[in-house]
Amino acid sequence: MSHLGTIVARHARYRPEALAVVCGDLRLSWRAFDARVNRVVHALRALGVGPGDAVALVLPNCIELVELYWAAARGGFVVVPLSPLLRGSGLVSLLTDAKVLAVVSTGALRPVLDEVRGAVTTVGNDRWILTDAPGTHGYTDYATLVAAASDAPTAAAIDRDDRYNIIYSSGTTGSPKGIVHTHAIRAAYCTTFAAAFRMRPESIVMHAGSLIFNGALVTFFPAFFLGARYVLLKRFDPAEFLATIAGERVTHVMMVPSQITALLDTPGCTREALASIEMLCSVGAPLHREHKERLRLVAPGVLYELYGLTEGFVTILDRADYDRKLGSVGTPTFFNEMRIIGDDGRDLGPGDVGEICGRGPLLMPGYHNRPDLTAQAMFDGWLHTGDLGYADDDGFLYLVDRKKDLIISGGVNVYPKDIEEVLVQHGAVREAAVFGVPSDKWGEAAVGAVILKAGASARAEDVRAWTNARVAARYQQLAEVVIFEEFPRNAAGKTLKREMRAPYWAGRETRI
Repeated sequence: MSHLGTIVARHARYRPEALAVVCGDLRLSWRAFDARVNRVVHALRALGVGPGDAVALVLPNCIELVELYWAAARGGFVVVPLSPLLRGSGLVSLLTDAKVLAVVSTGALRPVLDEVRGAVTTVGNDRWILTDAPGTHGYTDYATLVAAASDAPTAAAIDRDDRYNIIYSSGTTGSPKGIVHTHAIRAAYCTTFAAAFRMRPESIVMHAGSLIFNGALVTFFPAFFLGARYVLLKRFDPAEFLATIAGERVTHVMMVPSQITALLDTPGCTREALASIEMLCSVGAPLHREHKERLRLVAPGVLYELYGLTEGFVTILDRADYDRKLGSVGTPTFFNEMRIIGDDGRDLGPGDVGEICGRGPLLMPGYHNRPDLTAQAMFDGWLHTGDLGYADDDGFLYLVDRKKDLIISGGVNVYPKDIEEVLVQHGAVREAAVFGVPSDKWGEAAVGAVILKAGASARAEDVRAWTNARVAARYQQLAEVVIFEEFPRNAAGKTLKREMRAPYWAGRETRI
């Protein structure tokens, strides 16, 4: 039966010598990549991992991560990608919750694994696997294991509604939740985003962010589905990013806003350097207007913006609409529906701010082992996002902010995004994040966190005064500005406002 796991084998049959994957110095044809995937399936089966069993991938970007994603699709394993930044009890809780049977990681994380493996009872001793540390006592060597396995074609009996992955997402506001995606949902990723981003078999798709982040899979799955070339960088370095675009003639890239701002500040980021690009999509957080304007100068006519939740609702601002709808995050993708509802659950009209809700074929069946959280997030087949926005008369969505980030100051709703849009216009500011802190006078007050541009110098109080002179309303004024070297971020590159906000709220002893 045809399913997600047949994609690579199909290309290996009909286009065996075409270039499939580029990772570092490794350049693999579809025939060679297909053989690697077969070996991984056979190797995991030899360790007792079968259809429906969970395999945790605690890996940085590497070729092993790519082939394990496709081995899971072919062998019916449930892939559980986890951040290499996880430590101690945080890692134990996710491995335990997913009931993983095997863990694949890297030698650099051996001290972390040594600390937790005794607490994870579902993983046998031979199923703690390292990709780059042969001879490590107590661990199975990935390369040796896979090299000894057969590359004969293999498949598993897989139904479209079988689980493909569990992705743990804390978003930026709460405890991790296991988001389940099925083979059918990932197949919908293949077709939905291939169409939305105008991909084709001749496309060259590059990714430099963490491949364990669901946003990365928005280009990953359609690229493989179409048989396009997939170029994976091991890390994001702006200069290497530009050089690879030129060397590979890259056509499609997905970036988070922090990467975009770093790229814009890199010498050599010019129209000529980005000439091959047909799609540059911002994902993961709102891209501020100031950065959109700068990006349009060096990459005109190719910009997309994606708003979405791992749980399964997505809108995309198409490149054809970018100029006339610059502040929007677009419209729902094909076969998806959107509503904006008020606190009473009723639909709101154009221009009215409410909670964004959506449904469609990308929607998760629910959170892993958490029917209570599923019931809180989904009603009558609609996902309630927890984000605030409005639709214009043409049906285009405009984000206002997250419900949980909303600041209520003196009884007035203050949206951090509105203040951030002003902050990033300051000549010395590269990035900004605004959050609410306790205030005896107002209940909450707004604090601005900023990262300065390389070589720039500014006093926090001067940035505050400059911003407060330019915000639209007095209630948007900042009580404080704090200068950071770098923001705390998750593996996806999203700014963790909760970590910046926490010291102010701890015991509520620090009040403005």
